Amino acid sequence: MKLIHQILPITAWLPQYKKTQLNGDLFAGLTVGIMLIPQGMAYALIAGLPPVYGLYASIVPQLIYALFGTSRQLSVAPVAMDSLLVAAGVSVLATEGTDSYIGFAILLAFFMGAFQLLLGVLRLGFITNLLSKPVISGFTSAAALIIGLNQLKYLMGVDLVKSNKVHEILWDAVQSINQTHLMTLAIGIVGIVIIKGVKRIHSSIPGALIAVIFGTALVYFMQLESAGVSIVKTIPDGLPSFKLPDLSLGQLGELIPLALTISVVAFMEAFSVAKAIEAKKRNYKVQPNQELVALGAANLIGSLFQSFPVTGGFSRSAVNYQSGAHTPLSSVISAVVVSLTLIFLTPLFYFLPKAILASVIMVAVAGLIDWAYARRLWKDSRVEFALLIATFLITLNFSMVPGIVSGIVLSILVLLYRSAYPHIARLGRVRGHHEFRNIKRFKDLEQWEHVLILRLDAPLTFINIQYFKEYIENAVDDAQGRIETLILDAGPLSYLDATATSGLKDLLDFLHEKKIEFLICDLIGPVRDTMKRTGLNEVLHKENVFFDLNEAVKFATTHKQGDYKDYALQSDLKD
Repeated sequence: MKLIHQILPITAWLPQYKKTQLNGDLFAGLTVGIMLIPQGMAYALIAGLPPVYGLYASIVPQLIYALFGTSRQLSVAPVAMDSLLVAAGVSVLATEGTDSYIGFAILLAFFMGAFQLLLGVLRLGFITNLLSKPVISGFTSAAALIIGLNQLKYLMGVDLVKSNKVHEILWDAVQSINQTHLMTLAIGIVGIVIIKGVKRIHSSIPGALIAVIFGTALVYFMQLESAGVSIVKTIPDGLPSFKLPDLSLGQLGELIPLALTISVVAFMEAFSVAKAIEAKKRNYKVQPNQELVALGAANLIGSLFQSFPVTGGFSRSAVNYQSGAHTPLSSVISAVVVSLTLIFLTPLFYFLPKAILASVIMVAVAGLIDWAYARRLWKDSRVEFALLIATFLITLNFSMVPGIVSGIVLSILVLLYRSAYPHIARLGRVRGHHEFRNIKRFKDLEQWEHVLILRLDAPLTFINIQYFKEYIENAVDDAQGRIETLILDAGPLSYLDATATSGLKDLLDFLHEKKIEFLICDLIGPVRDTMKRTGLNEVLHKENVFFDLNEAVKFATTHKQGDYKDYALQSDLKD
């Protein structure tokens, strides 16, 4: 039964469903469903697809996630960032608006779902750890600017270049500013004011839908279409039909790397939202590997019903939570609302101005730019601030996929640099105590001229063993023969690899030539096991290994060389 609950989380919450939960789920489902109608159409426009595909992508993925997802409030449907990634990748494969373009977008969802499903089955949910928060913030902020500026063409009512590079969009907008359609611009600005104003009154009120109703009514009754206001026009009615993705389109070599990138970014986005809500509810646990399976199934099966890539959205999920959703039943209700809209209400959106959809997008992405986090990083960590800015600038100037990949690479390089040059502290004893502290941070510590005490605050591996050896060699040379004993506090040493053990043997040879005794203390079990496997303990001898630093110092300051009987720790002690 436990295995079934893990594979199908719906079997865990549905049998325990209470009538008291229905009102919250019903209200939240209706609210998010109504919110999804304009939002889905707007995000389809970002992806370069006809608006109806945003509605298609808001039905089946929600139903599938309700079966497999572990979050009770996550709303899975189109989101702004992934929609722009779709546009960025598919636009180089086909012309926007063509059947091939639509086919590639759906095929992208298929491969994205397959990758997420495979990663989940292989239990690789930890891959989100590759995306540090500065990288995510820099990428998201740049993506928000790109998405927002790409809506200027609809807000201004002029045909601007669609690009992933901000400078190209801005330059084209400046050159075309005298062609701005003022009525279209006015409608878009009023739409933004309505959405923002309603949000200030109460966040659960669907401001986007109110803006849609206002814009549609204005165009219809004032006949603004004849005045040049661009509208959505006919939206096909009826539910999406079952259709296999068109694998004959080819160019999979370009599509598959994009699918892998989006699958990781989408999972990171959904998982971070799900964990944020879980922290507030605390009555269930979000499982990363099962979330990969759920999102993968939602995208893969959704693509069979003409869905483009989807993931969990922050704004919708927040509204779902704030509206009282208790279980994924709210997502099922949202999907029903969108389905009924497709069956009965699509003619009502004929006169919907595209400027209103642009205003919906602009308001949504404005919240993705986290200025406060950037300011905090500037104060707390200049290196991570530089990482954020680098990711931000690369994304702005070279598009989104190079931006996120560069951010990951830079994060790994920073991590490798810190691993290669770890913190090494020279220690002295606090007078009257058995505690030892860094002599650079604490004053009036007890020290011994002939004893050098070091603490390595990192695992000792192939990447930093050379630096560690050079540090000790330089310290010995600087001491000009005064050092008789070197003590290594290995308490923070959590891992020792084969290359490091070989390097330590070389270090012991160097110390032997200099007639310096080497003592080590506070070794944990896994490190002692490595020393035994690699033969390091045979070179080091058990008499040189001590239980704690105070015992090692006591031995070093009182014994005559060669006398190891009083304070030595037997090497067969277990951690």
